Amino acid sequence: MAITIKTVSAGCYEISLDETFDFNCVEEFRRAYESVSVKGAAQFIIDFRSTHYMDSSALGMLINMQKYWDGRCSDIRLINTNPQVRKIFAISRFDKKFTIE
Repeated sequence: MAITIKTVSAGCYEISLDETFDFNCVEEFRRAYESVSVKGAAQFIIDFRSTHYMDSSALGMLINMQKYWDGRCSDIRLINTNPQVRKIFAISRFDKKFTIE
């Protein structure tokens, strides 16, 4: 499975991640969120349902996405995080930067 993006509703896009979210995903992840029209995005949902491993570069990718959409997209949500991934987000204080569900 690759990183995929789909339209959920008008202005809302969901990016589904693979089992591993690491340095090897940088270009594919960037292409996914940059493929959306700047004028059309209001919310992104990043689905971690299949993700069992992530490294520090994954944190950087999420920050880069946030910077890219800063001022143009009102909400980026990280959903379906397993306990291990959620712990990484808590330690990194990502719960202060993103909505984590």
